[in-house]
Amino acid sequence: MNKTLATMALGALMAAGPALADLVIPDLSYRTGPYAAGGIPFSDGYNDYFTLLNERDGGIGGAPIRVIECETGYNTEKGVECYESTKGEGALVYQPLSTGITYQLIPKVTADNIPLHTMGYGRTSAANGTVFSHVFNYPANYWNGASGAINYLLDENGGDLSGKKIALIYHNSAYGKEPIRTLENLSEKHGYELALLPVDHPGQEQKSQWLQIRRDKPDYVIMWGWGVMNQVAVQEAANIRFPMENFIGVWWSGAEFDVEPAGEKANGYKALTFTGLGMDYPVYDDLQKYVVDAGKAAGAGDQLGAVQYNRGLYAAMLASEAIKTAQEIHGTADITAAMMRDGMEALEMTDAKMEALGMAGFGPEFTVSCENHGGPGLVGVVQWDASAKTWNTVQDFKPTDAEVIGALIDEDSAAYAAENNIEPRCN
Repeated sequence: MNKTLATMALGALMAAGPALADLVIPDLSYRTGPYAAGGIPFSDGYNDYFTLLNERDGGIGGAPIRVIECETGYNTEKGVECYESTKGEGALVYQPLSTGITYQLIPKVTADNIPLHTMGYGRTSAANGTVFSHVFNYPANYWNGASGAINYLLDENGGDLSGKKIALIYHNSAYGKEPIRTLENLSEKHGYELALLPVDHPGQEQKSQWLQIRRDKPDYVIMWGWGVMNQVAVQEAANIRFPMENFIGVWWSGAEFDVEPAGEKANGYKALTFTGLGMDYPVYDDLQKYVVDAGKAAGAGDQLGAVQYNRGLYAAMLASEAIKTAQEIHGTADITAAMMRDGMEALEMTDAKMEALGMAGFGPEFTVSCENHGGPGLVGVVQWDASAKTWNTVQDFKPTDAEVIGALIDEDSAAYAAENNIEPRCN
């Protein structure tokens, strides 16, 4: 059955059928604690998009969406508790926004047959769908991010980084350690010297790391930070007069709240991205009409257009499109988590589809498959204009080093499969 016929059949089925059950989406949020500055706007965007679909479209495929918010405080133990307390309500997909929680949930969701979407974070090798059947990290992962930063610096240096010094200042956790292997392999390939500077949770103490940077004078600093760590790092960089244009953060270190406290001194700071900037998208007209003006915005309703709000919006849009895909595949609007997994694995995001959603250019085109749960790994770069208080794109979405990343994914996922007696699938 082609897609058009499937959609028509689904529509007829829903028109004739009884009232539909809710599509349940848990939101493992963190509006409290040292990482709330990132958790709040992401959760607001995530919730507001589902509210928009309910208010404007009556849900997805005629089925209403019910978001269950559960506060984790970015605490792994609380995140697991939230999972256990919500999974029985018909949860379709989890988006924990935490690498620590992700690592704990991978075996659980696999056993429970519930998909996990760790968009741009989590366990990078979960991009290998032959081993990680229920985990998806499209459209990009941390190893893409590490490669994207190096590719950008290669472009800035005429394709040659040999003899350059690059320091990685990172959150001393599973999250912060994710890019290390990639950066080490890329240093062998491109001849730069890599220094590793861990920062302990939550990241307020960084004096010694920045004194070392002042002493060693690296050409570039890459940051893998989150929450208060980012603000402190940008301020410390300004204190030692490190050139901001040579300081690049991962996408979780590139929001307004990361740079605004440093004022004009943050001007020129750069960050990676896999999502669009600002509010210049038609979807925002609908959000204003159906959500904000209707008094149904999540939180204080003051985060629209912010970097991490857009990221939450994008995550919800991808979940919604996977739900539509699952409904078409299975011919029912009342999908289960297992059906949702199928929809996520068959997801196609085209420019035409994003344009129809009022989000043209908001993210890269990509297709998910049984083998590839990670998407294309395209990475952009943005730069902070402190006087205008806006981020500007300095590099559009570009490919990353598939050879280096692919080998690392194969190695890590093979080790995970061996440890957990997993038979590779997709044959």
